[in-house]
This record gives sequence, structure tokens and C-alpha cells, in this order.
Amino acid sequence: MPPTVRDPSRSSINAPTSYLSNVSNFKIIESTLREGEQFANAFFTTEKKIEIAKALDDFGVEYLELTSPAASTQSYNDCKAIVGLGLKAKILTHVRCHMDDARLAVETGVDGLDVVIGTSSYLREFSHGKDMQYIIDTATEVIQYIKGEGLEVRFSSEDSFRSDIVDLLNLYRAVDKLGVNRVGIADTVGCASPDQVAELVRTLRGVVSCDIECHFHNDTGCAIANAYAALQNGATHVDTSVLGIGERNGIPSLGGFIARMYAADKEHVKAKYNLPKLREIENIVADAVGVAVPFNNYITGYCAFTHKAGIHAKAILNNPSTYEILRPEDFGMTRYVAIGHRLTGWNAVKNRVDQLGLGLTDSDCKRVTNKIKNLADIRPLSLDDVDKLLRMYGQAMDTDSHHAILDSIDTPDQITDM
Repeated sequence: MPPTVRDPSRSSINAPTSYLSNVSNFKIIESTLREGEQFANAFFTTEKKIEIAKALDDFGVEYLELTSPAASTQSYNDCKAIVGLGLKAKILTHVRCHMDDARLAVETGVDGLDVVIGTSSYLREFSHGKDMQYIIDTATEVIQYIKGEGLEVRFSSEDSFRSDIVDLLNLYRAVDKLGVNRVGIADTVGCASPDQVAELVRTLRGVVSCDIECHFHNDTGCAIANAYAALQNGATHVDTSVLGIGERNGIPSLGGFIARMYAADKEHVKAKYNLPKLREIENIVADAVGVAVPFNNYITGYCAFTHKAGIHAKAILNNPSTYEILRPEDFGMTRYVAIGHRLTGWNAVKNRVDQLGLGLTDSDCKRVTNKIKNLADIRPLSLDDVDKLLRMYGQAMDTDSHHAILDSIDTPDQITDM
């Protein structure tokens, strides 16, 4: 029998699949225009918000979450402007659990309200100062009003992972009975780990019948892993922002979350989202907030599909799946094999020789590779440097002076200055 062909984007170590899992059935609530506005450098004009909203809609996110209309007059007007675009994505706004905020949000014409109130002892004492009974009573009033207006409603606790579990479940049970579309859990300070997320979401799934949304901060580097753990255990919606921007260290980046979900179910992600659009969106947002896309950014960073070590390069040239869990072509990206360094291998150099159409033998390629490695001990060579060296060597073969050409070059600057 022929060997079983595995999807190279999947791990061969199979995690147990829970009947609760929504890894292949999730929705993105894209919060760049809400959480992202809380990033230290962020200031979005109305025009920029519209540009970002349209780009995210083209990408295919299911929801766009906007800053509360109660935040400022311009925030109110921006909500109305984005609602008026007629996008495919549903438009949500994030509001405090307060009737005044809810009424203002309804006026803007949004599709739904994301209602939030702090439930941890820290926030109850030092933020709003209310007890759990007050929270339940106020939530009931606000939720009933929103539902009466025919809008979608999510109710979320804030600082869920530092809240008393009994208080938390009683609150969620109460709002679920009111018919909310989703309850939300929020790791507001980024303290949770994937196993803690799994435990809370699994427990909550047994308490409520509605959908479960998750909002994870990245203070301790677990935001994407926590989002994945949540989906594995019954969550249905995940909050993201472009480049992960947000309060402090932000939340799961859209690109990073997409990378994780692609590795879990590539065909599902490819079918749902316009993946090549990701790079454009990230460039728009990076420019708007005055930062560069990180070199090691998921998918679009300039190192994401760059291969350097000789052993890696040989394998990549034979079969890209050897060292790539993501196919750059699916994201409109290309891979690059770096060759002008001391770690290079002759297979990578031979590949470049073939690209340039030079008639060098394997023996020639190995000889030039040794020269590149020696020169790169002084400093790395640019691709232009390598190409010059290869072309000079190839041309010198006509006069049988190619060995002498190599021997005459002692420093990278000799090539650069030619």
C-alpha cells in the first residue's frame, strides 16, 4: 500500500479532540478600531478608520468592534460613519454596563453591543465600587433594553481570571437566561495560562447555552495560545487586533491568530479569509500608528519565510514543507533562501546559479561556496555581491581563469567596489 499522505501543516502528534472544540468553527471579532485605539501610539482619523474597516471587511472578518460612542463626540460620529458603509461584517461597539452608554450606542445603528463590567475584587473595590447583586441587576436592565431594540448583545465580565468563580458563574447563568447572544471572558491583565483557560471555558460551557467570546491580553505572552485553548474547549468567538495592538502589550494579533488556526485547519482558514490581504492591512495599521512591522512578525515579517542554514536551505529547495508549516504562497508571500553568509551551503548557491542561468558544475558551485563562506567571515555578502561573484566566475570560465578570479578576491569590499 502507498504511504499515507499527511498534511504537512499539521503536527503528527495528535491532541485529543474534544466534542466541545470549535477549532474549525470560530468567528473573529476584530477589535483594531476599539482595543487598537488603546495602543499608546494610536490616533485614527475618521478616514483612517474607514480605510481599516474596509480592509478588514475585504479580509473577511465576521465582526468589527468599535470604540464606545460614549467615549467622545468623534467616536459617536465614527460609529455612524462605519455603520453607513454597508460592510459585510457586523458592526459592534464596546460599552460599559450602563443605560446611558447603551442608549447612545443604539442611536448609531450598530448591529450589536458588547457590554462589559469588572467583576474581580480589584475592580469592584478600586474601579466601579459595586457588589455582585448590583452588577446582575444593572446587567439585566441593560440587556433587556438592547434585546428590546432587536440588537445582538454580548455580556462580558472584566478581569475574569481574577474573579471569584462562584460569582462569575452565577452572573453568566443569569445573563444567559436573559437570552444574550454571547457571554465573554476576559484575561484583562494577561495572567492566564492555556490550562487555566481550558478549565474556565469548559466549566462555562456546561453552565450557559449561548456562544462564548474570549478576550486575551498578551502581558505574559500567552494570548494566542490562550485563544486556541479556548476554542478547543468550547469558545466560539475570539477578539483580535492587527499587529496585536491594544492596551499595554495588546491582544492576539490577527496575523498570529490566523497562523495558528491555519496550522490547525488550513482548508477551513483558506476558505474563510482572504489571506493575501493580511500584509496590506498590517502595513496600513503600522503606518497609522507609527511602528514598523516586526522582523519576526507572523506570516508577513521579513524573516518569516527566510531560510539561512545550509542544511535548511537544501531541504527547503527539495521540499518546502521540511521547514515551513505555513505555505507563503497562500498568503501572497514568497520564501527567500539567504546565501551570502558563513552558514551557507552549496545546494543553495547552486539554486542561485540555476536562477541566473550560469553553466556551473557541482564542483564549481562547491568551490564558489567555499569562497563565499571565507569572505562572509569578514562580513556578510549582499545578494548583489554573490551574484557579481557568480557571474565573474562564470565569465572567467571562457578563458579558463575562473580559479584565478576566486584566488584574487580576499575581501567582500573587492566585490562590492567592482
